[in-house]
Amino acid sequence: MNIKKYQNELIVIFAFILMLSGYIYKNSQINSQAEGAVNSQKSLSQIENVISLKKLWSDKKTTKNIKKLKTIVAKSKVKWSRKNKKLKASFSELSARELNKVLTKLSNIPVQIKTLNIKKTASSYSVEFQCKW
Repeated sequence: MNIKKYQNELIVIFAFILMLSGYIYKNSQINSQAEGAVNSQKSLSQIENVISLKKLWSDKKTTKNIKKLKTIVAKSKVKWSRKNKKLKASFSELSARELNKVLTKLSNIPVQIKTLNIKKTASSYSVEFQCKW
């Protein structure tokens, strides 16, 4: 019997709760849409990076640039093994200047370096690396 006395207040409270739940639902949907947009933007930029890397790696000039690595130092200091688009090379008895030339040239070529070992013995350096493109 007291319920009839407070019927209007109960309707207002119920309407307020319904309005509050609708507001919370709306905000959660907006946040999830914003996250989805950010995720799709990240995916799109990653796909663009992959496409640009594929273009770089499929470029025929890359193979020519890699062949130039062999001629930077004397042939007696180079051990070279190239199969398809994979390279294993080792340079021995390099001076600091020759080491710098080799590493600069290697870093300017669009390849994926798998391993890179540099060892210093007395005043000379030995470099071994594997890369693919």
